Amino acid sequence: MNDLYNSKKFTWGLLAAFAMIWLYVLGIRTLVPPDEGRYAEMAREMWSSGDWITTRLNGIKYFEKPPLQTWMNALSFGLFGYGEWQARLWTGLCGLGGVLFTGYAAKRVFGARAGFYAALVLGSSLFWVASGQIDSLDMGLSGMMTIALCAMLVAQRDGATPAEQRNWMLLCWAGMALAVLAKGLIGLVLPGAVLVLYTALSRDFAIWKRLHLGKGLLLFFAIAAPWFVLVGLKNPEQPHFFFIHEHWERFFLKTHHREGPWWYFLMMLVPGLMPWLGVALQALVNGVKRDQQAVFQPKLMLVIWTVFITFFFSYSSSKLPGYILPVFPAMAMLAAVYLENASRLNRSLAAGLLILVGLGGLAAVPQMVEMAVRHPDERALLEAYQPWVLTAAIVATAGGALALLHARHLRRDLAVLTMAIAGFVSVQLILTGFEPYGKMRAGKTLALKMLPELKADTPIYSVSTYEQSMTFYLKRTVVLVDYWDEFTFGLRQQPELSIPTIDGFVEKWKQHSADNVKAMAIISNEAHEVLKSKGVTMRVVAEDTRRLVITNL
Repeated sequence: MNDLYNSKKFTWGLLAAFAMIWLYVLGIRTLVPPDEGRYAEMAREMWSSGDWITTRLNGIKYFEKPPLQTWMNALSFGLFGYGEWQARLWTGLCGLGGVLFTGYAAKRVFGARAGFYAALVLGSSLFWVASGQIDSLDMGLSGMMTIALCAMLVAQRDGATPAEQRNWMLLCWAGMALAVLAKGLIGLVLPGAVLVLYTALSRDFAIWKRLHLGKGLLLFFAIAAPWFVLVGLKNPEQPHFFFIHEHWERFFLKTHHREGPWWYFLMMLVPGLMPWLGVALQALVNGVKRDQQAVFQPKLMLVIWTVFITFFFSYSSSKLPGYILPVFPAMAMLAAVYLENASRLNRSLAAGLLILVGLGGLAAVPQMVEMAVRHPDERALLEAYQPWVLTAAIVATAGGALALLHARHLRRDLAVLTMAIAGFVSVQLILTGFEPYGKMRAGKTLALKMLPELKADTPIYSVSTYEQSMTFYLKRTVVLVDYWDEFTFGLRQQPELSIPTIDGFVEKWKQHSADNVKAMAIISNEAHEVLKSKGVTMRVVAEDTRRLVITNL
């Protein structure tokens, strides 16, 4: 049982089961705001309008990010119709492809067992699995950066033929171009900085002769440049907003109110790397050891990739958990190389840490309901979520215990496989059990209750709030009232698309009633109290703990 990686029947069977589960679970949960609702709705509007250049959200110009994710989601809707799994298909494929490509690259560079382990590690790491099941930009970016990283490793490995080196480097350049289209200039800046640092630390200056810079740059600009040119010509305000506000100011200024301490991402790596946290530090240390027999030092490049990207985002004034996602393929390969030769003690320690995490989860489950302190009415939803988290903690504990047993009996492949299965199943339980709470967060039930009341020309307003997922489930845009936030830039270009004040909305609402025109509004609880104080006539169609839907007739 120590040569599972050599069994084609076993590895292909495991891959098939993994891929089927990965793709199946894309459609079992509601699209949770803000990210999932936002990017699904942007794609719905793109497919509906046929405008593939100007990206919009709620009918308003929205240039915070490039269009790759919106393109892919819109294409998915066009091929398969509107739905949850269709909205997640692109990120799901990026996550799944990242696992496969990481395993393949590790196999080509480090050997067959390392490739098997790398795929197991990445395919069970909490952040990677969770992000691959969520419609957000971070997995799209990470998938493209994984292409760039893995192609670079395969191209530059000792023994690569000139044709292999050229072809894989062109794939690397294509990956960087797609990464730019996924989330901006970091798709080029991060790999470029890693290469410069690698050159300085390894003294492998000849690598620059092996990058195929001429052909690579031509391919890069052929893929990345056209949209930026077209959108700038069609929307002259876009370049300054995108390149200055969304890059320079986001990184150096606190305008987005997403700042955090310097150690923010180090703390994100703690849960994100589970169940492999117990080998993370050892893998990084092992990675800096130079192979004296080789010219190219792939482990050193992986360490630099991990450390620099973590440092880069730690320095940024804008911090969100998903930013750190691109480091996980590199960490998976480093962990795989380390696990291949790790001692029985180190394998046992890694399994033991998983047991402790599982036991910690068991102890924390009773405290979950305290999360509802801001919304006491949601306590029942969290109580219903507890059994799922409890089961996930049990799976983690049992998986760690079984892996520990395998490690003690020197069954190293089984030990790694057991930890991977425990990690993957635990994450799926946590995500699946979140559905009732996520459905309420999305307002899906309210949206479905609105549909029978709507006609094609029924105006819908969103007062002092914007429900990112509800517009997707309603399959139509709303008129924003007294709400700016991420729409500020777009509304400055198109102020006629919103009503800036509550008083302006009240006048419009009364006019609808006077004209016997039915209108509906999604309102926050606070806005409901304000409207009542102004004597506004309204009938509550539906409500939950966070918002209400009203009509005037």
